[in-house]
Amino acid sequence: MRKTTFGKIITSDEIRRLDGLAVEKFLIPSIVLMENAGKNTAEIILKKFHPRQVTIFCGGGNNGGDGFVIARHLFNHGIKVKVFTAQKTSKYSGDALTNLNIIRKIKIPVTYLSSQKIKIPKVDLIVDALLGTGTKGKIREPYKKIIQKINSAKIPVVSVDIPSGIDADTGKNLGGAVKSNLTVTMVAIKKGLRIHDGRKCAGKIIVTDIGLKF
Repeated sequence: MRKTTFGKIITSDEIRRLDGLAVEKFLIPSIVLMENAGKNTAEIILKKFHPRQVTIFCGGGNNGGDGFVIARHLFNHGIKVKVFTAQKTSKYSGDALTNLNIIRKIKIPVTYLSSQKIKIPKVDLIVDALLGTGTKGKIREPYKKIIQKINSAKIPVVSVDIPSGIDADTGKNLGGAVKSNLTVTMVAIKKGLRIHDGRKCAGKIIVTDIGLKF
């Protein structure tokens, strides 16, 4: 496995192994990794965009969990935040569920979006935390419709780790991909961000850490 630094490019398998290494060898709980990813992304958003209102779209996996953490940290800085989920909130589990419950406790609005009910409010910034580096195969509903709505909204977009709908290894569009202004990616640049559709969709790329130097 290649050494990962901010200048290196890695695959989805490598980042999965690095996450496992952080948890198993260095005993960093996975929820701490999620917290670090979300907090660092929120800080970049505040510095680069200075938004007053932000809409965050969260998928059903850990990428969505990162989105919940981002929502909390933006909210703590006085930003008006709305969260929309691509799956029913009752279906979340693990670290993502923990962070979902936290933002509900502090009264951040959370709304489930079906493919029939998608309307993006006018805000300063959209955060794409729908699909992560493990995404393979064709994009399904409601993700496909949400991605279409994000792209047609004419609002700046920040993607978490990788634009939703881009294969992290091949850079190919999986049937609908978010066109981002900025992608905040964790640990190192993913291969798919530099090639094919990924290169076109990523916008500017900023690499941030998750609390451990590999």
